[in-house]
Amino acid sequence: MATAPSIDQIKQGMRSTWMAGDFGVVAKTISAGAEDFVGRLPISPGSHVLDVACGTGNSAIPLARLGCIVTGVDIAPNLLVQARERAAAEGLTATFDEGDAEQLPYPDASFDAVVTMFGAMFAPRPELVASELARVLKPGGLLAMANWNPASFSGQMFKVGGKHVPPPSGIAPPVLWGDDATVRQRLAPHFSQIETQLTPIDFDMPTNPAGAVAFFRKYFGPTQVAFSRLDEPGQAALATDLEALWSGANVSPSPTTHTLIHNQYLQVKATRT
Repeated sequence: MATAPSIDQIKQGMRSTWMAGDFGVVAKTISAGAEDFVGRLPISPGSHVLDVACGTGNSAIPLARLGCIVTGVDIAPNLLVQARERAAAEGLTATFDEGDAEQLPYPDASFDAVVTMFGAMFAPRPELVASELARVLKPGGLLAMANWNPASFSGQMFKVGGKHVPPPSGIAPPVLWGDDATVRQRLAPHFSQIETQLTPIDFDMPTNPAGAVAFFRKYFGPTQVAFSRLDEPGQAALATDLEALWSGANVSPSPTTHTLIHNQYLQVKATRT
């Protein structure tokens, strides 16, 4: 009987997964959605803001444009390189550090606001994540999350992937951060005024659904790694299932050359008690 992986092994696997492919290319496809997410938040210029699991800076960059004092943190150093390059290209000041959402490298009560968009939800121990997000926030500070929800297209995509390459046992599905009841339960020990709202975001790609699957297979680390763990028949089966999912959800009037998916996430806002 195979031994269950240790938490250190799980973390190393996650780090390798997010370093695979080139997430910066994927991030560009949802950058407008990130700007919309940031634009809805009640964060004032001059606020000290932490972007947890910041990736290539999709949320950190627009926050810096607003005049916030921005720090981004992520487990994948290659994504941080891209985030720094993006900030420099716009002449923006922001700090980007390597670190873990379950053990943030910052003192207590360091930030006026903490944001995370499709990021902290992937850390394997949600109770630790909730505790750390709270710890680094000042009392009365804002937490804002954007989390894929189980019923979303992304939720369905992760479900298909998990059918072919099961995740480590004992790890809660990341999309539970997008379930209203679950997120309230996780945040309640540390936060008040918890507000949630399902929010639309589109995948708009200049290719047919098969091309969209190929795009994610090449650039999106979790998809690339899932394929790499399968033999040739397994890869073909996963590709078939993903193409069926993308084709079934495609609402483009030109489906042979264009893919338009109406996706959604759960926006969460809460106040540090």
